[in-house]
Amino acid sequence: MTNPIAPDAPIAVRLPAKRRPGVFGRLVKRPLAVIGLTIIAMTVLGAIFAPWLTAYDPNEQLFDGLTLEGAPLPPNAAFWLGTDLLGRDLLTRILYGARTSLIIGVVANGAALLIGTLVGVTAGYFRGWIGGALMRFTDLMMAFPALLLAICLAAVFQPSLWIVAMVIALVNWVQTARVVFTETSSLAEREFIDAERTIGAGTPRILFRHILPHLLPTIIVWGTLGISTTVLLEATLSYLGIGVQPPTASWGNIIFENQTYFQAAPWLVFFPGAAILALALAFNLVGDALRDILDPTQRGRA
Repeated sequence: MTNPIAPDAPIAVRLPAKRRPGVFGRLVKRPLAVIGLTIIAMTVLGAIFAPWLTAYDPNEQLFDGLTLEGAPLPPNAAFWLGTDLLGRDLLTRILYGARTSLIIGVVANGAALLIGTLVGVTAGYFRGWIGGALMRFTDLMMAFPALLLAICLAAVFQPSLWIVAMVIALVNWVQTARVVFTETSSLAEREFIDAERTIGAGTPRILFRHILPHLLPTIIVWGTLGISTTVLLEATLSYLGIGVQPPTASWGNIIFENQTYFQAAPWLVFFPGAAILALALAFNLVGDALRDILDPTQRGRA
């Protein structure tokens, strides 16, 4: 009997499918995202290890921190970024100010994200008079300029680190609510949601098992982008004198305290201003990259 398969016939071998890199793997392949991640990592490490990176206290008025005429010292070997008008080491205050910006950025933006997601999901899923009332309130909040509203709220409450975080959260949740509302409204009309309702699935199961997982990429992207807005708003409030109060170091109040020396000692404004710009830009770069990776349909949109 003849073997129907020739002994030298090629044998098909199925190669294992190439595993697609995860979100972080795709993120590090983008040069701009890597720059953003590097700046964020340096800022976080500088804030955490500030006591070990500098030999000075942020509020210590150093005996040799001023010239004989009482003017701030320019950058030198002893004070790498110079000193401020009170003789305090500027590098030390910037490192400790990074703590303030990061704490407010994470806390305030996290609270804003939570409020916006809760309002958007509730309005988008239930719709009707509940959704209408929530979204009209959101539109009302959006009608007020964010900075003006933050100034009014900050003037009512006693300024402190946590009060500033609360004020920023109460201002910044509206954009998240609008985006989440739009996506939730679209998801609530999909066939798989109707099928879940048909088999008797309750509202909690639909929200937590089917809608929120689909919203997670959007929430992550807006959470990352929102930190840059939060950092800028905190610096603005502190510069205006209604944010984090001295002697607590904040990049905004460092500029506010030293603005009168802008021409004589420009480093007092340039270095904290550059720190604010760099951190805000870093979170924007990472947020843009995450948006393109997690939601390609939003590629190129602001």
